[in-house]
Amino acid sequence: MQLLKNSVGRKILMAITGQLMVLFVIVHLIGNSSIFVGPDGINSYAEHLHSLGPLVWVFRLAMLAFILVHAFYGIQVSIENSKANPSKYAINNKLKANFASESMIWTGLLLALFVIYHISHFTLRLTSDVSAFAGQVPGNVFGMVTGSFSHGIIASTYVAAMVVLCLHLFHGIQSFFQTMGWNGDKSLPVISQVGRVLAFVFLIGYSSIPVFILAGIIK
Repeated sequence: MQLLKNSVGRKILMAITGQLMVLFVIVHLIGNSSIFVGPDGINSYAEHLHSLGPLVWVFRLAMLAFILVHAFYGIQVSIENSKANPSKYAINNKLKANFASESMIWTGLLLALFVIYHISHFTLRLTSDVSAFAGQVPGNVFGMVTGSFSHGIIASTYVAAMVVLCLHLFHGIQSFFQTMGWNGDKSLPVISQVGRVLAFVFLIGYSSIPVFILAGIIK
């Protein structure tokens, strides 16, 4: 509880939950990439997840808890930082900031909205484009995904969400090491570059799926 009573503790908790979600993004990308193998690849992956039974939902609930904690303290820390920065330091702060760091609160909120849509879309299958697959668990996941991403607006929505994810992680990964005190003057540029590369890998990896399906490469 003492950890939550000061801004440093809250930042550490926010950083840890953020990186746990980054690990999930990595695992999720590896699993989703099985669609490039063909129907058997992603359908087998989905069947394996389904065979885990309640463990999958325990994991999902844990991820939801991480998201809520990360979002709550992210908003709180942003408000605290805004109040703590005197106007006379505004110019100096602007020189050190960039678009990714200044828009963290907004990219985070957009990602939260996307997560709600994504769960409603492919997990709960509530949207009209996948309603025919609602009674099939896991069912023909390949057919569901390719059918959905054949709609330009849906494919574009996912690509746009991955651009937002890239922006969020562009600063977020670097911020994690700074918050934990694991960076120095020499290592910070390297950490920043690695974070940016990883963010772009996520952007390309995730976006390639709807783009390839929309282009007819995956069908």
